[in-house]
Order: sequence, then structure tokens, then C-alpha cells
Amino acid sequence: MAKSVRYRSIVSVNGPLIIVDNVQGVKLNEIAEIDVDGETRIGQVIGIEGRAAVIQVLQGTTGVSIGRSYVRFTGDTLKVPVSEEVFGRILNGLGNAIDGGPNVIGEKFDVNGYPINPVTRLPPRDFIQTGISAIDGLMSLIRGQKLPVFSGYGLPHNMMVSQVIRQAKLLRRQEPFAIVFATLGVSSEEASFFRMELERARALDRTVFILNLQSDSTVERIIAPRVALTIAEYLAFEKDYHVLVVMSDMSNYCEALRELSLARGEIPGRRGYPGYMYTDLATIYERAGLVSGRNGSLTQMPVLSMPDDDITHPIPDLTGYITEGQIVLNRNLHLAGVYPPVNVLASLSRLMKDGVGERYTRKDHFEIYTRLLSAYAEGSRNKELSAILGEETLTSEERKYVRFTEVFEKRFIKQGAYEERSIDETLNLGLEVLSVLK
Repeated sequence: MAKSVRYRSIVSVNGPLIIVDNVQGVKLNEIAEIDVDGETRIGQVIGIEGRAAVIQVLQGTTGVSIGRSYVRFTGDTLKVPVSEEVFGRILNGLGNAIDGGPNVIGEKFDVNGYPINPVTRLPPRDFIQTGISAIDGLMSLIRGQKLPVFSGYGLPHNMMVSQVIRQAKLLRRQEPFAIVFATLGVSSEEASFFRMELERARALDRTVFILNLQSDSTVERIIAPRVALTIAEYLAFEKDYHVLVVMSDMSNYCEALRELSLARGEIPGRRGYPGYMYTDLATIYERAGLVSGRNGSLTQMPVLSMPDDDITHPIPDLTGYITEGQIVLNRNLHLAGVYPPVNVLASLSRLMKDGVGERYTRKDHFEIYTRLLSAYAEGSRNKELSAILGEETLTSEERKYVRFTEVFEKRFIKQGAYEERSIDETLNLGLEVLSVLK
């Protein structure tokens, strides 16, 4: 019934949302077509309140008129066509081609996805090499894991992300590896940077680039990560690729979520964000994993900016509860000229133990990791004491650890933005740095 009825009962237009009253047979996430003076726009039902449907309009509500515009519900959900033709393509947040080529033709999949059955979910295994020593040696990325990057405004997370995209690979498996990269609310300058980096490294051949700009609609920003994950799920679980999904910047996504929540008149939670933000983020992050009977895998590395470098802000705080660790970037290291400025004491990979060692990287990997981390923690503590009490109060052994922290930061953590280190090079460098303590 809903498919054939045209409703002229729009009662409210607020930002990207419209409310249609007296509807029948409408379902959550159903697609609606809105006629605006002969132009058809697409919307998605995001709420049902009695006989009223709340619709978010993908192309915006400018020109939508109460009493003149009408709405037709299609009975279908938002779907995106997917095939292996997506490699090398640049798509917008709705999955449409914006690189001058034809739209992708393929089987259509619901962008909302389906949760992985816990019975068939396998624990993450195997090591993904990023070529960055701080990550590979100390907070290893494991196939099937969710490992976010916590950054701050002005820190070089874009440079680090592009380096990961260029260099990431499976170490022991000779199986197809792919990248799905989604930008969320980035500036045109950032978009140009990412595009040039991928083209220069010829990384587009194995990459799907989902581009959502600051100027794009709020609704598109909400949909973009789901489009990216739908493409990744197809490649991983239908075509047996090992897929790394990088999404930057999830803080922009959460701001869009807050904007929509305020437009709906919902009671705000912490710092104005909707109370369901945890659940919403979980529907995105939990789409990573390994599935029994499928050869492929889906790994996530979301990037988020912490306002005022505050790790207790709701976005990083809630993300930390859902994911399996975090890579935290440090402003002091950045100001000291260390790239990538990874704060190794605040960072961790909770699944590292499941992907390093003799079967995956090297037998002595975990031992080197624990020795480096322990020595750096001791050296950092002694360095703080010397700043308060004076260096002359330290013993010769304590000074040795202070010296270690300096060498560790300048030789192990610091590396070139276009320098790729193998895991053997990283671990050998770790042993070399530890020799300072002898």
C-alpha cells in the first residue's frame, strides 16, 4: 500500500529532516522519494512516531514545501551496487562515482549491513604490517581487529593515515589485500592531499576511495561509513579479500550525528551528543572481524580528532569501549619534531598477542616489545624527576634510562613519512636501541 500512495501530509521541515503525518505500512530505514517542484530527491526513514515518519533527505530540504511537495515510500532500503570494479574508483558518500567514470555496476547490498553472527565470528589472528615501527613493533595491527587512531587538531594524522594506506600488507599470507578509505567531512585541501598521495604511490589500484567533503550534506556524512563498510564486506566475505577499512575523521561523523539529533528535538546527552551515540558507533565498528567458513577478513582503523586533545571527550571515550586498543598521537612529540608522534605509553593493541610471535612475525617480537616499553616507561619517569629535582639527583643507572628515552624517540619512533620498515628491520632496530642500556 505504502508503495503506491503519494503523501502530501508533510507537517514539518527542520534542517535535513521532514516529518510526514498519517502514513501507513512504513518501516524504519525505508527509502522515500520526495517530489520538490518536479525534482525527485531521496530520503531515508530514521524514525516512526505513531502515524508520523521522520525522513532524512539526502540532498537537503531546500525548496521542500508543506502542502505542495509530496512523498512516496518505496518499500525498499538504501542499497549500493558493488563489484570488483570499485578498485581504483573515487565515489561519494552515497556510492556514486565522482571520478568522471561510469557508476559502478553490480549486485546491490543494503548499506545498513548485518551483524556478524557471534557463533560464526572467529577471533582476530595474523599480523598486518604497516611499515611504521611504532605501530608494528609496539601496538601491532591484527587481521580482523578494530584499532583506532586518537589524534588532535593540527597533528599529522593525515600523513600517517596515507602512509598506512600506501604500505599496509599481509606478512605471511599470499592472498589478495585491499584498502577501503573513507574521508568524512574533510576539506578540499585534505581531499586533494589524499588523492595525490594515493596516485603517486599507485595505491589506487588496490584502493576504493570514498570521498565525503565538508560541503557535502550532513545526511551523506552519516551514510558514507556504512557505504564504505558495505563495499568492504562484499570484498571480504564474497570475494575473499583481506580488507583494511580506514575512516577519517570519525569526529566529523559524530558532529553530523549530533546535528541530526538536535534537528529531531531529542534530549541531548554528554556535551550535546545523542544518548545513543555509543550504540550508533558500535553498529559501525562491530562490522569488522573474521567469519567462519570465509577466507576474507575485515579490519578497521578509524581516525578521530580529540577536541582540546581530551581523551575523555565522549567520542574517544565511547570508541575506546568498543574497539580493541588505540594509537594515541602526542602534541609534545610533534612539537619536538618526532614523526609519527605516537605516545607509546598511552597506546596499546589488546589483540597484539594473537598476531605476533614465531608463527606470525618473529619469535622474539613480544620479548622486545616488553623490554622497550618497560625501559621507556622507566626512562620517562626518571626524566620527569630530573625536571623537578635536577639531573644531578639521578643515579648513573637512572641517567642511562633517560638517555634511552631520547634515543628511543629519535631512532625507533621517529621515521620518514615515506620510509617503510619491515618487521625484521623494526625488531632489529629495537634491539639496537636497547643496547644503550648495557
